[in-house]
Amino acid sequence: MPIKHGTQPILKAVTLAVALLASTVSYNALAATVVSKTSLSVFTVPKIATVSTATITYGDYLRPYAASSLWNSRPVNPVFSAYAIPKNIYFPSIATGAYSTGVFLASATDRPMTVVGRGSTDTTTVGVADPDSGGSRVITIPRWPAGVLPASGTDGHADIVDPITKIVHSFWQLKQINGRWTAALYSWSKLDGTGWADPAHYYQGARAVGIPASAGLIRKHEIKDGMPIYTHALAISLPHNALSNGVNVPAYIFPATSADGTVSNNSGAIPEGALMMLPPSFDSSGIANADLKKIVETLKVYGAYVVDRNTGTPFAMYVENDSGFNLMPKGWDNTIANQLDQIRANLRQVVSAQDWVGTDGKSVAEAIKAQQRMNILSMRGPWSKQYGTAAVTYDTETQTLWFGATATKTVYANANNTGLTRVNWAVPKAGTYVNFTVTATGGATLRLQVSSGNVLAFDSKELANGQSMRFLWPANGRVTLIAGSGTNGVSSVKADLVPIP
Repeated sequence: MPIKHGTQPILKAVTLAVALLASTVSYNALAATVVSKTSLSVFTVPKIATVSTATITYGDYLRPYAASSLWNSRPVNPVFSAYAIPKNIYFPSIATGAYSTGVFLASATDRPMTVVGRGSTDTTTVGVADPDSGGSRVITIPRWPAGVLPASGTDGHADIVDPITKIVHSFWQLKQINGRWTAALYSWSKLDGTGWADPAHYYQGARAVGIPASAGLIRKHEIKDGMPIYTHALAISLPHNALSNGVNVPAYIFPATSADGTVSNNSGAIPEGALMMLPPSFDSSGIANADLKKIVETLKVYGAYVVDRNTGTPFAMYVENDSGFNLMPKGWDNTIANQLDQIRANLRQVVSAQDWVGTDGKSVAEAIKAQQRMNILSMRGPWSKQYGTAAVTYDTETQTLWFGATATKTVYANANNTGLTRVNWAVPKAGTYVNFTVTATGGATLRLQVSSGNVLAFDSKELANGQSMRFLWPANGRVTLIAGSGTNGVSSVKADLVPIP
């Protein structure tokens, strides 16, 4: 059951996101509005036993992300699209292997490791693509565990979990060459966060939708844990003939913040970021394989999020490498292959839900709605010096612009609109209110100007730490940021631009 993956995530994400920025198509995964000609049907998820929160520790290596994360939540009374995943070259796949990933746990005693870009030599050093900074840089991971082994496929996924900083370090095309670690892309996310990127920091992992390759992974400690289901959503990839090309249906929807490139090659109707589920009526009584049955029951309750595109496999779900998971340990099994195809024929996209609840049975719908109203302004560059002597650096981990020590004011500007979110569903609608708030140290200031065409629609003037302004977002808004340093040593500034519901 081969799976083939392809295009470079940074290029496909940036190209698509910029192309979709001007789109007026909107999609709300919590509302029964879907841009599609397919019919809808309603299914009720049967009651399942809740798990006491005392038995689960969220936001750690074994159970990543917050209890309110969509990964750890299930929909109540979901509404399904009628569109079915079409067949393709191969049978569906649920497996470890070349396009899955390992999850490697760092410890306090692990030493730092520097990772350089592909093409680096002993005499030249190339940076690793970092979509959050908008460029490339050499990466130093503070704690690098022994035994890191990237997946063998062209994607070369590997995720490193640092429990001290609670950061997931995610790599694409990670490879050791002549004793030197190289990668094509690096991004990070919070181990105790939502498990999805936010509109400002729109790329937080090496999967196409901007998340770590380990998100939604079937982990090795879960496979034989005695539970009838996995108590979290799974990760799934679909091929070109199942995914949307972005014309009538968006190429990606909340909670995804990006998608594969070359979406014009797609011919299906499912956006990346979609939740796929089996209806509760799906008959699993004939499935004798316990591993497959556990996955089927999970798909009835939590489902699987579309996180990537593959070539030729109707769907692929990912299992942690080095877990020993194998649905066909004795070789090709027609019965299991046919059952996988039946799953394909019955998987459906969830287009709305009455509510969302966590593992403890409590509603997390408000927390999920809040994720759709997160900060949409980044401090990424490039920044152009207007006057002064201080240099600036952008710290991706704090999303902050730092000024070097100076006794005289230094001013930088960013008029390239790179700070405004690249996420199509997060761009404010014209005529809606947004709130701009500055967080600064050392006396730094920030000024926001928003233009509509050649007209200046809003000017905050200089705002200091804690100051904010509320204003109406204009049509086709573009942002210019003007950052000023303090005059008594090192200073820093960041900002939040948040839609007001």
